[in-house]
Amino acid sequence: MKKLKIAVLPGDGIGPEIIEQGLKITMAICKKFDYELSYEYGIVGACAIDAVGEPYPKKTHDLCMDSDAVLFGAIGDPKYDNNPSAKVRPEQGLLKMRKDLGLYANIRPVTTFQSLIHKSPLRADLVDGADFMCIRELTGGMYFGRPQGRSEDGNTAYDTCVYTREEVERILHLAYKYAAKRNKKVTIVDKANVLATSRLWRQIGQEIAPQYPDIETEFMFVDNAAMRIIQWPKSFDVLVTENLFGDILTDEASVITGSLGMLPSASIGIHTSVFEPIHGSYPQAAGKNIANPLATILSAALMFEYAFGMMNEGALIREAVAASMEAGIVTEDIANNGKAYSTTEVGEWIVNYIVNK
Repeated sequence: MKKLKIAVLPGDGIGPEIIEQGLKITMAICKKFDYELSYEYGIVGACAIDAVGEPYPKKTHDLCMDSDAVLFGAIGDPKYDNNPSAKVRPEQGLLKMRKDLGLYANIRPVTTFQSLIHKSPLRADLVDGADFMCIRELTGGMYFGRPQGRSEDGNTAYDTCVYTREEVERILHLAYKYAAKRNKKVTIVDKANVLATSRLWRQIGQEIAPQYPDIETEFMFVDNAAMRIIQWPKSFDVLVTENLFGDILTDEASVITGSLGMLPSASIGIHTSVFEPIHGSYPQAAGKNIANPLATILSAALMFEYAFGMMNEGALIREAVAASMEAGIVTEDIANNGKAYSTTEVGEWIVNYIVNK
């Protein structure tokens, strides 16, 4: 019997509610395919600050390092968002986790579901059939650049953007690796006409592209890419970019699916990889049992595929999610003039689908 060990980090806001459903589905898959699952909870984000004074405690890090994969919810709390002078913030825990686990690449598949196409603000003919992958570099760029700070008088602030050749080469090779398994096209997004770091990205991209002669390479400025995602999303296969650009573009791409609550992600690491929905902690919905758990459940599918190499298991989860939407078993954010189901009800329906399949 194969043994799987995961760390479960619910985090803040709706995190515990959606993670509960993701874990239920994970347990159902393990039972169906006869795997032995062990898991342990850890704290991260605002709840960790409240409990121990830091957003990513060493105990949580040790748990992640000792696990085969991490299933992660969300972080963030308004009491920190609304306090510009706060010295410790939940988001610092996420950045530290990425750095300490070596999570250098965030992979976000952007796909459409037939039952949700009408929910996209874009025309159906633009989004129907869209299927591309965003690969975002996670450990470099402005989010980690030093120096960083504010002047003593509070009137000036500064951030620095830094990239090394090693960081850029690593993420570009990963993009080509995935493109080789898909439609053999890589779009490298930068701002090389303005930024020195982007010129390094473009230079290294031009050096690496000839190593993959069967894969088409295109270079695109980030402003053009932002426009193209809306105008012609089906023109992309694998889109790869730096940290800040990737953060913005992947949230923009969520409108293609019709709901931010539908996008899963995998953060590939040197040590342990992390699987999480891309939406935030949505504190307004916390405790109401109305949050959409599908992005978390789809993140569990990515976990089976990317962490454990279990493709059939991941495919079954996606099949169950698609079936739930076709049957109208969805939360209020994507309900279509019908009954809206609770977070728990959606999770239980998908578990039953898996069990009875």
